[in-house]
Amino acid sequence: MFKNMIVYRIAPQWQIGLEQVEEALAKAPFMECGATQERSWGFVPPRGEQHGPLAESVGGQWVLRFMVESKVLPGSVLARRVKEKAERIEQETGRKPGKKETRELKDEAKLDLLPMAFTKLGSMWIWIDPEARTLVLDTSSQGRADEVVSSLVELLPPGFAVALLNTQTSPQAAMSHWLKEQDPPVGFTVDRECELKAADEEKAVVRYARHPLDIEEVQAHIAAGKLPTKLALTWDDRVSFMLTEGLQLKKVSFLDTVFEDKAADDGGFDTDVAIATGELSKLIPDLIEALGGEAESGIASAAAAVAASGAGHTVTGPATAPVDIDPESAPF
Repeated sequence: MFKNMIVYRIAPQWQIGLEQVEEALAKAPFMECGATQERSWGFVPPRGEQHGPLAESVGGQWVLRFMVESKVLPGSVLARRVKEKAERIEQETGRKPGKKETRELKDEAKLDLLPMAFTKLGSMWIWIDPEARTLVLDTSSQGRADEVVSSLVELLPPGFAVALLNTQTSPQAAMSHWLKEQDPPVGFTVDRECELKAADEEKAVVRYARHPLDIEEVQAHIAAGKLPTKLALTWDDRVSFMLTEGLQLKKVSFLDTVFEDKAADDGGFDTDVAIATGELSKLIPDLIEALGGEAESGIASAAAAVAASGAGHTVTGPATAPVDIDPESAPF
């Protein structure tokens, strides 16, 4: 649960209860693809119980689960079916199909093949902290996150607006400083993995894995103009993660110290949620502080959008969404 994190700030005007969230999500329960349906999405009970609630609260933290099913239809298979149909027309009429007819043949071929296609299922955990006004999505793909946020905006009562978390100091500038000066922020340690990328046209990349970073070579790369795009960190000896230039957290892992006070038989949904949200709800503000504090302009834009229209909006503000360099890493 929450192996990757994209964090949004929720506008303060949005004040609703869990029951209202449940009612909203009930409008879009997940249903499997129909025979000729290429893709379907919706919400499923996060606890995994059939007909269970779609929004769960554990210790005041709200957890949802977004599910997607898609049909896998290889392009080569579709192209072969279209070719067969086109050859049949040519044999029967003596003419080759034109561009418009070929497009129609492609649509027909897809309808023929979809009932036989394999399906792929994937899900995403969603965490809402109503007190801290944060929305956390368990994905490393901005494109996947945008889809889920758009769905929430469409379903939830008017007033729901979010902005990508934005800080006074960019993660890239902060990571450069930490590596160059060997001076990580209080409560954090720099681990043994990072990626540096040149800002020139060549975009040269240097990666370190399982390698000490407190060496002159790393400092020389930064002095030469290479900027960190990923840096492995550990927070409070409790949570390790990879910070990206787009303020995403990847490879989130809870260390042994988190479980020292837990009984051996502790487990299940409630325990998992309590551990994850309990640790991460402390990590997030510490990381914001390490990055110079939060820049309010992003959420201010979100709040202004709500006030102006009276409807929900997704607003990125100055926290521009990073390029989706890893679109296939998400579970769907």
